[in-house]
Amino acid sequence: MKFIDEARIEVHAGSGGNGVATFRREKYVPRGGPNGGDGGRGGSVIAVADRNINTLVDYRYARIHRARNGENGRGADCYGKGAEDIELRMPAGTLIRDRATGELLADLSVHGQKVVLAQGGKGGLGNLHFKSSVNRAPRQFTRGEPGESRELALEVRVLADVGLLGLPNAGKSTFIRAVSSARPKVADYPFTTLNPSLGVVRLGHDASFVIADIPGLIEGAAEGAGLGHRFLRHLARTRLLLHVIDIVPPDPGADPVRDARAIAKELKNYDAALYRKPRWLVFNKIDAAPDASERVRRMVRALRWKGPHFMVSALSGQGCPEVCRAAARFLLAERARGAKVAA
Repeated sequence: MKFIDEARIEVHAGSGGNGVATFRREKYVPRGGPNGGDGGRGGSVIAVADRNINTLVDYRYARIHRARNGENGRGADCYGKGAEDIELRMPAGTLIRDRATGELLADLSVHGQKVVLAQGGKGGLGNLHFKSSVNRAPRQFTRGEPGESRELALEVRVLADVGLLGLPNAGKSTFIRAVSSARPKVADYPFTTLNPSLGVVRLGHDASFVIADIPGLIEGAAEGAGLGHRFLRHLARTRLLLHVIDIVPPDPGADPVRDARAIAKELKNYDAALYRKPRWLVFNKIDAAPDASERVRRMVRALRWKGPHFMVSALSGQGCPEVCRAAARFLLAERARGAKVAA
């Protein structure tokens, strides 16, 4: 299925049914009095987060969603039937914004979470409600309220604990294949990955985390070079970034140090908050260089890097378990810190 992470839709809730003014007319019952019922409630439009859905492709083609109107009231104290709500199932991680104002209406981050996008109108009152000791034959009734209508912008941001970033062909897809059951496409040409991939890294029976791979970045992505930087939004929810660096780039004239700085610059240009996230360097393809340790030492010194860094071969799996264990410990400490703050 094609991965669609943006869509625009219209939602229209149903209007409430009208109340009615009627009177009881029955043989041998003079002055039967008012018996007009109320109108039914209009249907609402509700968004539901569903972890079994990972794309907005359904909303790319079905853009208008309408709930039914409530039924009008009837005589003999009969109320109109309320309309059923309609539920729009969306991927967990969907952001819903009002297109007119840009206001964030909902962040569907938890499976099963429900948010009312457009509230159905209330039904009108029948003349049954207007009778009194001084108004025994009321002819008043009210009409149903109109339902809400909105134009919405939907945007999916994948839910992952760890995100991978780096140049095309740095080995990100190979790394996620090595540490999880995800099977993104791997080939020897740039921009093999065109859509984000998610994988679950399992470390024993009770330890696991979700890792995300996004299409590669290149210098100038903020200006639209390559695939641009719009896929960086999928790293916004992560707690840790793994910057994968190819120590043996296929281009002999490439400079891994300069390229690493360019990736950091693209992060900063896109979102300062994303740039400030914890980021570790993962030097890949150490099996392809006999002097891998010396190369990595020179790169770390040239980058003036003070944070954690690792040496791996995503192809053979060498060093990958150590990265995953370190990431799991980091995430566990982050969750504990978050729980302590919340308490």
